[in-house]
Amino acid sequence: MNSDEDLENIHKVDAIVVIVGQDPDVVYSKTTALQTWLFGYEMTDIMIVLCHQSIHVLASKKKVDFLKMIESSKENEESVPPITLLVRDKTDKDGANFETLRTAIARSRSGKTIGEFTKDKFSGEFVDEWKKVLNSQNYETLDISSALAYIMAPKDDHEIALLTKAAALSSDIYAKYLREEITEIIDSDKKVKHSKLADGVEQAVANKKYVKGSYCSNIVRTLLVNPTDEQKSLYEFLVEVQESVLEKLRDGVRLSDVYQHAIDMVSKHDKSIVDKMTKNIGFAMGLEFREGSLLLAPKSNAIARKGMVFNVSIGFSGLQNKSASDAEGKAYALFIGDTVVVNEGSAANLLTPSKKKLKNIAIILKDDDQESEEEEDVKPEIIKEEDFGNRGSRRTALVDNKLRNESTTEEKRKIHQKELSENLNESARARLASKAGNNKEESHKKSTISYKNMNQMPKEPEVNDLKIYVDKKYETVILPIFGIPVPFHISTIKNIAQSVEGDYTYLRINFFHPGATLAKSDSAMFTNNFDSTFLKELTYRSTNVKEPGEISAPSSNLNTAFRLIKEVQKKFKTREAEEREKEGIVKQDTLVLSQNKGNPKLKDLYIRPNIITKRIHGTLEAHANGFRFTSIRGDRVDILYNNIKHAFFQPCDGEMLILLHFTLKNAIMFGKKKQAEVQFYTEVGEITTDLGKHQHMHDRDDLAAEQAERELRQKLKTAFKTFCDKVEQLTKQEVEFDTPFKDLGFPGVPNRSIVLLQPTSGCLVNLTDWPPFVITLEEVELVHFERVQFHLKNFDMIFVFKDYNRKISMVNAVPMNMLDHVKEWLNESDFSEDSAVTESETEESENSLGSSEESGKDWSELEEEAAAADKTHSDFVDDYTQRKGKGGGGGSHHRSKPPPPKMHSSMGSSKRSSMGSSKHSSMGSSKHSSMGSSKHSSMKRGRDGRDDHRDKHKKMRK
Repeated sequence: MNSDEDLENIHKVDAIVVIVGQDPDVVYSKTTALQTWLFGYEMTDIMIVLCHQSIHVLASKKKVDFLKMIESSKENEESVPPITLLVRDKTDKDGANFETLRTAIARSRSGKTIGEFTKDKFSGEFVDEWKKVLNSQNYETLDISSALAYIMAPKDDHEIALLTKAAALSSDIYAKYLREEITEIIDSDKKVKHSKLADGVEQAVANKKYVKGSYCSNIVRTLLVNPTDEQKSLYEFLVEVQESVLEKLRDGVRLSDVYQHAIDMVSKHDKSIVDKMTKNIGFAMGLEFREGSLLLAPKSNAIARKGMVFNVSIGFSGLQNKSASDAEGKAYALFIGDTVVVNEGSAANLLTPSKKKLKNIAIILKDDDQESEEEEDVKPEIIKEEDFGNRGSRRTALVDNKLRNESTTEEKRKIHQKELSENLNESARARLASKAGNNKEESHKKSTISYKNMNQMPKEPEVNDLKIYVDKKYETVILPIFGIPVPFHISTIKNIAQSVEGDYTYLRINFFHPGATLAKSDSAMFTNNFDSTFLKELTYRSTNVKEPGEISAPSSNLNTAFRLIKEVQKKFKTREAEEREKEGIVKQDTLVLSQNKGNPKLKDLYIRPNIITKRIHGTLEAHANGFRFTSIRGDRVDILYNNIKHAFFQPCDGEMLILLHFTLKNAIMFGKKKQAEVQFYTEVGEITTDLGKHQHMHDRDDLAAEQAERELRQKLKTAFKTFCDKVEQLTKQEVEFDTPFKDLGFPGVPNRSIVLLQPTSGCLVNLTDWPPFVITLEEVELVHFERVQFHLKNFDMIFVFKDYNRKISMVNAVPMNMLDHVKEWLNESDFSEDSAVTESETEESENSLGSSEESGKDWSELEEEAAAADKTHSDFVDDYTQRKGKGGGGGSHHRSKPPPPKMHSSMGSSKRSSMGSSKHSSMGSSKHSSMGSSKHSSMKRGRDGRDDHRDKHKKMRK
C-alpha cells in the first residue's frame, strides 16, 4: 500500500457515509470497526454521515438515547464538529431523514464525491432504501478503506491495554489448554479432529472472566515431536529471524524494508529456503483480525508508526525430512507468530509472552518397548516372563516444564539411581585426583595497633598526671600501671563495670584472654602470641570525697573514663559489624537509567527485607541494565541484570501475596546489611478476618467483596505478568522469570515453621515466608533422607552441595506420605539420593565430607557405612521394651561415660590490683600485657548412639 496515495482519497471526498444493516454472517468489517472505534459498541441499522463541518447519525430511538451523551459531551465541543442525531421513521421508510442527509452532503464542500467502504456489503430494507437515494443522485464514490485503516492503526494507551489483555488471553489459552490437549492426544496416541480442538478452544475462551473489548490478538507455535538435529537447527534460526524482525520494526521504518531485512537474513543463512518462506511476514491488527492493506510484504510502502500493532508471523513450508520413515513425515513446515506493538526508537514490544524456545515446544516420545529393552540389558532379573504379554505400544510424552504423569516403578527408579550414583562417584574420584577444592582462602583479621610510634602518644595533662585517659581518635584507653601510662586498644577490652562502695568508686576493666569465651572472629588475636602473658583484669579505686581546693572529687576521672570507654566501644563494635557485613561485597556496575517513558514499571510494592524498621512501599522500574526500586521516602535499591542469579514470579493463586523475588549472585548493601535475597510484593485481599461479624453465604456485602477481590487478583496477575514479559523482552531473555510449580509442592520446615516447598525449573523454593528458602538444584550433589521409618509421621531431607566447604541445607518434618512423591521428583530431575533410618549418621557424614578428599572415600563407600549403621541401629531395643520383657539385648555396644572435666586454674596471679611487670605496651603490636597466663582446658561430655536413641524414644512416647 502506498500510504500517500490512499490518504489522498480522504482529501478528495466531500463526505463519508457509513451504513450498517443486518447481516449476522459478517464477522470483521471496516464499518463495524469504525463504530467500535468511535462509540465503543457495534450497532445495526445505523447510518453515519461525516461531513466537512457536521456529523449526522440516523438510528432508532434507543440508539439515539444512548448516543445523546456524545452529543452533549464537553470533550467534543472544541475538536469535534456539531453532532446531529436523527431518529428513524419507519412510516415513510426514512424518506425525510434521507433527504436531510442528502442536503447535508450537498452542503459539504462540492457535495459530489462520497467516501465509503466498498468491500462491506450489508443487506436489509434500511440499506436498500439508502442505495436508491444514492443511485438517484449520481454521486461519485471512492474507497477509503486503506486510508481509514492507516488512520486507525496507531493505538492509544487504552487500546494497547485492551490488546495486552487480548494477547494474554491468547497466551493463556495456548499454554494452559491447547498445548496440554495436544500433548495429551500425542501421549494417548488418539486421533482427534481439528474441529473438535477448535470447539474446545472457543469454550475455553468463553470461560474467561475478563473482556478483551473486541480487540484481536494472535499467537502461532509449532510443536516439534521427536525433532531431528536439522529441524532443531532450522527452528532455532527461525526464532532468530523473528527476533531480528522485531528489532527492525520501529517507528518510521517502511514495512517493505522490514520484509526485505528478513529475506536478506534467510538468504545469507541458506538460499535454498528463501522460496519456502511465507510471502509476507505479518500484518496489522486491532479491531479487525487482519488488515490487508498493512502487510509486512515486499510491495507494502506504508510507514510503521508508534502504537501500531502487528502480528509478526514467519514460517517455512514444503520442507523435507530426509530421515522420516513414512511418506507423511517427510514433508513438514515451521511457523511462529506473535502480537507486537511498535515503539519509537526501540524494538517492538512482545504482547504474547508464551515462550517459543526449542526446549519449550519440543515433545520427546519414547516407546515403552524401548524402555523395557533398556532395563532388560541392565537388570534382566527384574523382568518376569508373564510381563512380556502385557506390554503395550503406548508412548509417553515428556515436556520440559511438565513432569510425567505416569509414576515409574521402584525398579526403574533404583536402576536410574544406580546410574546417577556411578556418575557421582566418577566425578568425586576425578576431583580427588586433581586435588580440587582444598584451597580455601581464610580471611585474616587485621591487627589492631594503638600507636605505631611514641610521637603519636597524646600529650594531655591526664596522661602525665597518671589518670585514665580515653583517646577517641586512635580508639585507645591509656591506663596507669605502676606509674607508667600503658595504652590498650579498645578491641582488647571485653567489658567494664563501675560500682560505688562507701566513699570509694571502683572501676573494673576485664580484658580478652585465652580461656575466656570468645567469638570465632576474636580468637585470631591470640594465634601469633603463644609465648606472651596476658592481662585478665584491672581494678581502679578512687575516693568520692572532695578535698578543699579541688574542683571535683578524684572519682570523677573514673566516671568520665567509664562513660567514654562505653562510647568508644559502641562506636568500634558498630564499625566492625559494618565491615563484617561489607566483606565479600562485589562492586556493581553503575545503573544506566533509561529515559523512555515506556519502561516496565510496577507501583505500590513493598520490599523485603525492609529498608528501615517500618515497611514502606515504592515503585520498581526496569532500566537499561538493571532494576531500581524507589521508596516514597526516596530510598533507592538498584539490582543489575548481570547480578541476578534467579528471578521468580509467584502469582497470587491461593496465596495472599503476589511477588517478584530475586536471588543475587553477589550480595548488595541496603538497610545497613548485605542482602542476597530481595523480594518485591503486594498483598491481595485482607490478611485477617473479623470472626465476630455475622456471616451469611448470601450476604450482598460479602459477595461484592469476594467479587472485588477476584477482580483485584486478576488485575494484579495481569500487571505482574505483563511486567515480567516486558523485562524478558527488554533483556533479550537475560533475565527470565521462573514460576513455582504449586502442584508439585510438598510441606517441610526449612527454617522455623512449616511451609510449602515448590519446585521450579531450576530450584526448590519457598518465597511466601521470610526468610526465603532457595536452593539451586545445579549446585546440589546429593540428597540424603533421614528418619525414613514408616512408623514415623515425618522424615528429613539433607542437601549436600558440590562445594564441600559450603554448609549443608536441611528440610525437616516432611510428611511420610510425600516420600514417594519427593523421590519421584528427584529421580526425574536426575538427582542422586540415599536414605538413613536414623539421624545420627548426619554428623558423621557431614564430618566425612571434610575428610573424604584426604581419605579418598567416594559416595558409594559412605553409603555402605551408612547402610551398616542402619543395620546396627535396627536391632536397638529401648528401656521400656526391655522392662516388659519383649526384647533381648540390643545390637549396639555401650561405652561408659567420661568423668567430668577438671577445670585448671590460671597459671599465675589474677589479682585485682596490678602485681607484676607489664609487657603489653601495644606500641606496634596488639599483644596484651598480662599478669599471668590462663590455660583453660575443657571437655564436652558426649553420649554414644544408644543414649541418643534412648532419649528419642522417650520423647516419642511422651
